[in-house]
Amino acid sequence: MNGQPAISVVIVNYNGLSHLQECLDSLRAQTFRDFETIFVDNASTDGSVEFVKNNFAELKVIRNEKNLGYGGGNNAGIRSAEGKYIAILNNDTKVDPDWLGMLFAAAEKGEGIGMCASKILNYYRPGIIDNTGLLLYKDGVARGRGRLERDTGQYDSEDEVFFPSGCAGLYRKGMLKEIGLLDEDFFLYVEDVDIGLRARLAGWRCVYVPRALVYHKYSATTEAYSPLKAYLVERNRIWVMMKCFPLSMIATSPFYTLLRYLLQGYGILTGRGASSRIVRSYSVWEGLKILMRSYSSAFMGCGKILKKRREIMGHKKVSGGDIADWFRRFGISAMEVALKE
Repeated sequence: MNGQPAISVVIVNYNGLSHLQECLDSLRAQTFRDFETIFVDNASTDGSVEFVKNNFAELKVIRNEKNLGYGGGNNAGIRSAEGKYIAILNNDTKVDPDWLGMLFAAAEKGEGIGMCASKILNYYRPGIIDNTGLLLYKDGVARGRGRLERDTGQYDSEDEVFFPSGCAGLYRKGMLKEIGLLDEDFFLYVEDVDIGLRARLAGWRCVYVPRALVYHKYSATTEAYSPLKAYLVERNRIWVMMKCFPLSMIATSPFYTLLRYLLQGYGILTGRGASSRIVRSYSVWEGLKILMRSYSSAFMGCGKILKKRREIMGHKKVSGGDIADWFRRFGISAMEVALKE
């Protein structure tokens, strides 16, 4: 590779040594060669950096002195990236040999394409879909499109989707310069929703690329139903809503949140949905305490969030009708959020 690469792949790692060999080998096997890989380590203690330096010397390595989270880690890599596009990739993945080539070809089809979503399959059960882009509920909760469906070709058409999953998405660097990088205040979770919505509000589109295949070990590097995840997801979805939603949707969001909570309560009683799994890890009372902590933290950050909102809305290039159309096309119901995994 000579000169500026077409794509910079950014991989953030925190004590993920056991996943690195397979993930990085799959990048080495890419048929598309015009890319660089930036490995960002968030102060791991498991020998990850030494492993990469000894076995993948071609990688650019950034070693953070402390854990900067998903947003801070990826931003460190993006700031160092030289590519026209940024591919963000989780370390607990394996990518198909044509992954980067397919994403690049799709992104080059139009200047208005700012993001590309991969077809992400379950690593352990490759016939089961992890996600094919993200869907959004009217209070800021996101779910993977097609999540846990059997892959029968129903998502094999290249089409527009809302925005990519942060597990494996492609972003135009010029777009990121315009809208800003990932929000480091989130630390973990929901950053992909935030940056996807900011991109949409600025007029950028997202294309789903079904032949850009990724195999993902879901929540392999974080606990799927941990108290920390529950706290951060709930807090961060409030921040996304406050930053990016129209005022009319913010005003009605408590109704949608209450409906979701009621259905999640029903799910707990009947053993359906993610909430039923959460209460196996901790009690309902502990869950309520997590919820209260999420709201407290969210509203303590209101000043900073509202400042960010003013900046985002100052660059908005879409109408209220466009936003309503997004939720018609890419929205998800309370029933699906609450009662599906």
